[in-house]
Amino acid sequence: MKCIVGLGNPGLKYQKTRHNVGFMVIDQLAKRNKWTVSKHKFQSHCTIETVGNEQVILLKPQTYMNLSGESVKAVLDFYKLTPEQLLVIYDDLDLPVGKERLRQSGGHGGHNGIRSIIDQLGTKTFNRIRVGIDRPEFDVTVTDYVLGKFSKEQHLAIAESIDRSVAACEAWFNRSFLEVMNDFN
Repeated sequence: MKCIVGLGNPGLKYQKTRHNVGFMVIDQLAKRNKWTVSKHKFQSHCTIETVGNEQVILLKPQTYMNLSGESVKAVLDFYKLTPEQLLVIYDDLDLPVGKERLRQSGGHGGHNGIRSIIDQLGTKTFNRIRVGIDRPEFDVTVTDYVLGKFSKEQHLAIAESIDRSVAACEAWFNRSFLEVMNDFN
């Protein structure tokens, strides 16, 4: 069994914001595979699907970003999954829009959702896809920037990045994350 988590904030207010790019990847992955992420369990919206002979959980925590770890820990505990069976997708200010990076471990880099997951799981070692959202201009705070929407100029680049992130998730269905990481980085 594998668990793929997209980070974001619940509600229409945050739906297409930069901070919700993890949700966008989960939504696109579900759409491409004709799945519906509609169950309400583990303080999240989720679905469990079968791919080949393995089950895959798609999870969108509804706890707000800063408490994402509560939802992730609940699902891992319930299904007795290890952090190696987890893939977390989230926005990253340190990557330009249109770029993504896959990693198997690391710190939180100031991302409160990742900080919450690290705190709840007690480890920094879990698979990640960091989706670039760029840094704000001089007069915009980080909070306002991540809770803002992508500019018209960024739409094509973020759509392509989401598609590549979905492809990486699908590749992980059948291969090790290290192999996927080597192919996509």
